[in-house]
Amino acid sequence: MNSKKSMMYLAISNLFLVFLGVGLVIPVMPQLKEEMHFSGATMGMMMSIFAITQLIISPIAGVLSDRIGRKKMIATGMLIFSLSELLFGLAQAKNGFFISRGLGGVAAALLMPSVTAFVADMTTIAERSKAMGLVSAAISGGFIIGPGVGGFIAYLGIRAPFYGAAILAFIGFILTLTVLKEPEKRIQAAVEAKKGSFMDILKNPIFTSLFIIILISSFGLQAFESIYSIMATINFGFTTGEIAMVVTVSGILALICQLFFFDVIVQKLSEIGLIQLTFFASSIFIAVIAFTNNNLVVIFSTFVVFLAFDLFRPAVTTYLSKHAGDQQGTINGLNSTFTSFGNIIGPIASGYMFDVNHFFPYYVSAAILLGTGFLSLFLSVKKNK
Repeated sequence: MNSKKSMMYLAISNLFLVFLGVGLVIPVMPQLKEEMHFSGATMGMMMSIFAITQLIISPIAGVLSDRIGRKKMIATGMLIFSLSELLFGLAQAKNGFFISRGLGGVAAALLMPSVTAFVADMTTIAERSKAMGLVSAAISGGFIIGPGVGGFIAYLGIRAPFYGAAILAFIGFILTLTVLKEPEKRIQAAVEAKKGSFMDILKNPIFTSLFIIILISSFGLQAFESIYSIMATINFGFTTGEIAMVVTVSGILALICQLFFFDVIVQKLSEIGLIQLTFFASSIFIAVIAFTNNNLVVIFSTFVVFLAFDLFRPAVTTYLSKHAGDQQGTINGLNSTFTSFGNIIGPIASGYMFDVNHFFPYYVSAAILLGTGFLSLFLSVKKNK
């Protein structure tokens, strides 16, 4: 049991390391822009290309995870991530940075479905929600800690954080090869299972409904989240430091809930119940932000909204993993694909809406999340029937 736990924690640590690496880039972006004389459009593309390659590769990676094994995919992902971080540190031209970020997206696409599937294979249904809370905490923790670590290491030079991440990722690659073993459950499933196609999965009402909800909700979440700092500055006069404090405290609260309370919440409400609660809570409090003039109310509402976002993701992943059977990798790959698609179009749409009216992204996000909440009620009724 201890050996199983050690392997599971190693797989989750790899995921943490990748998202730590994603966060490293944030504090050095202004310096990098100035040093390389890049335009704002170039910097935006540098951030977007990660999500685009992740979107394209995720469904393929999920299928390969089921067919050739979790260990191979996790090891390959760690090696590619190490190379991407090394390239970012060495790059001297725009294309070098683009290739680096693209490879980073490929690495995330290889790792996310495979690590999630590996954890599902290593746990029972009863243990699943607690384990998926850890997976989500690894991602959130990487995002929260990454910018701080990147800013600290950047005192040695703005490329130093990426060399450090490359070394750690290579160590993760070696440990994956030497310590990780393919889960017995996946080996048996690979022998016994019929090879299902994407269409077979998408024809299943449980998955179809949930993937539609994931797509719509990720669009709504990103429409709010991606432009939050700009809206908070212009609409409410928050300083950069105040926004950083609000976002960091929100992230820490979410991390604590994912690590220590997620399993208890799921046992009380069920995954579907928690998903429904997060939609209604986020839509209500985004609407509150749109209509209030009180900054303390804005801060409290932001905490609630970000917490709802960060509980929604592991709830969906847990629900999918409990129904995925022997197609853990494929279904988690599709989950990542639909999420990435919403993550790409959400910020673009919110930017256009913000130009029309500074409060328009709030109204649209609240309406979308409220509508998705009612869709999730239908999913629950449909499943009960």
